[in-house]
Order: sequence, then structure tokens, then C-alpha cells
Amino acid sequence: MPRIGELQAPAEAREALGRARQRAALVPDLLIEARRIVNTVASGWHGRRKRGIGENFWQFRPYVDGESVSRIDWRRSARDDHTYIRDREWEAAHTVWLWADMSASMLYQSTLATTSKQSRALVLALAAAELLSRSGERIGWPGLTDPFSARNGAERIASHLAHSAMPPERPDLSGIRRFCDIVLIGDFLDPVEDTLSWLDLLARKGVRAHLIEVADPAEETFPYSGRTEFTDPESGDKLTAGRAEMLAADYRKLYIARREELAAYARRHDWSFTVNHTDRPASEALVRLHAALTAAGGFSAGRQWA
Repeated sequence: MPRIGELQAPAEAREALGRARQRAALVPDLLIEARRIVNTVASGWHGRRKRGIGENFWQFRPYVDGESVSRIDWRRSARDDHTYIRDREWEAAHTVWLWADMSASMLYQSTLATTSKQSRALVLALAAAELLSRSGERIGWPGLTDPFSARNGAERIASHLAHSAMPPERPDLSGIRRFCDIVLIGDFLDPVEDTLSWLDLLARKGVRAHLIEVADPAEETFPYSGRTEFTDPESGDKLTAGRAEMLAADYRKLYIARREELAAYARRHDWSFTVNHTDRPASEALVRLHAALTAAGGFSAGRQWA
């Protein structure tokens, strides 16, 4: 039964509160699902490594004039006519921000899908948090947490999500710094010019973004015919089509054009763009995200110079 305060609240606020409670109820199960996916996809990712101050030996390399003599390895240099420096390895935690769209459109689930877009987005975000935390990387959620490094990072983010009010429809990008990575997961169904306007903030900062578009198969194929009523989940506006099949060709053209423009924007900035359909395994997107983060330098299979 609704509380008195809720009865007095505007309908929009009551709906937002209901969505927040629904999300809170889902989070524990989604965390379990995220960990299951992580265990089947990879054994863990390695933190970025580069030359610097540390305890682990990396390599010997020839001495260059001007470097500190104290760094010369005299034992190795005595083996031949060259003077060698002993480099050590610095393991630097990398900050990766995670964000999933929690707006009303993400609740959609057609009969063709195995899960809602919101559940898939949260599973992907929590799975990424689990993988990153296992490897000692710093993670954060814009507007929800500051960057932190902890083995239970996914659990901590899940707790914040379960106890937070409805987050804003778009992430708070004010705290994102240059050279960070950010993983953005949503349906990206807003007018593409609106989406690109806030992505421009990241591009200007020099942030590497990884976009994962979560799509219900019905949204892409438009399998409707006959008299059909469509409702905008954000505004509540309704559209009744007498013969829905007559709209299919134009709809699909606009839908794909939006995606192609977003993907092209990502390519121009050397970002990654992935589509994950909710009738397909979440693990497919997680594998692509791993590859994209590795290629972008967020993680390295080997070692890099500072």
C-alpha cells in the first residue's frame, strides 16, 4: 500500500520511485549473474604495467648518457663491453568508469528477448566491475561513487545501485579526467544529435569511451502488423497505427541510421562501439569490451614504456 508521501507525489515521481525499487530488487540476482558470466569468459585481466619505480625486475637495457649512475647494473655490465641499466616495473592502476542507462526505455522487454534492456545493462556493468576489480584496477560510477580499488568492487557498486534514488538519465561527466576509460551502456535511443552533444564532452577531455548499445530484437526488426498502439516510455505519448507494417521500412531505416552515425562517431575518436541484443548472451559484449580496453591501452597483454 502506498505511503502518504507517495500519494501526494506527482505521478512521474511515483513512477521513478517504483523503478528504483524494482532495480533494487533485481540487483542481488544480477550480481550473481554477472559473476557467473565473468567466470565463464576470462580468468582475469592484468593491470597496466610500465617502466618506473617498483620491486619487480623488468629488463636490462643499454645505459644512456645523463641517466643516474646508481641505476647501472654492474654485474650485468661486466659480462661484455656495454653498460646496462636495470629497469624495474611499475604497476599502475588504471581508472575505468562504468555507467548504465537506468531510464524508463531500458525497462522494455519484448517476447523475442530473454531479459529486459535494463537487466542486461546492469549485468554487463557489474561483470565489467568484477573483472576490473579482480585485476586491481580502479573503477567508479559517475555521480554514484568516486574511483576506488577493491577486490569486491562489483559488490560495492551493486550496493550503491540498490540503495540509490533514480540516477539522472545521463552520466555526470564533470569528474572524468583525461586518459581515463569510460564504459557507457544503454540503448542510445535519444535523438542522435543529443547523444553526440554530451559525448563531445568526453572527446574534448581526451577520454576513451566504450559504447555498448543494448537492443531488444523487436526494436530492430519491428515485427508489428495490423492495428497497434505504441507508447513512449519516457513521455507517455501514444501513437496508434492502423497498419503497423506500413511503418516498418521507414522505421528500420531511421533506426539503423542512428546506430551507424553513433558508430561512425566512435570510430572517428578511436572509441569502441558494440551492439548486444537481449536475445544473445551478455558474454559476447563482455569479450568485445575486453578486447577494446586492451587495444585502447586500458590493459596490456605485455609491458609498456612510461
